[in-house]
Amino acid sequence: MLYMCYGVDAPDGAKKRELARNEHFEYLETHKDILILGGATLEDKTDIRVGSCLIINVPSREAADEFADGEPLRRAGVFKSYTVVRMRRGQWNPGAAPLTPEGN
Repeated sequence: MLYMCYGVDAPDGAKKRELARNEHFEYLETHKDILILGGATLEDKTDIRVGSCLIINVPSREAADEFADGEPLRRAGVFKSYTVVRMRRGQWNPGAAPLTPEGN
């Protein structure tokens, strides 16, 4: 089952994000077998991070919640809100994926 884990940064999230950065990437590396797509959400006209979105493929809601509860950015208090929601893959076009992290 696909789940989207979406966090919106708290006002002091940037400082906490920086402190938890290495642990966050280590966590994603240890869960790369379930991670479909992930990245920071950004302000429209800047590169300022304002949140995080991870799409994972897990067997159950419990597994999604377990992943989300263990996410270092969440545990560090980076987010003012965090949502885990089940989703269905509608359109899938890997060929349209950008070649760079920032997109086209």
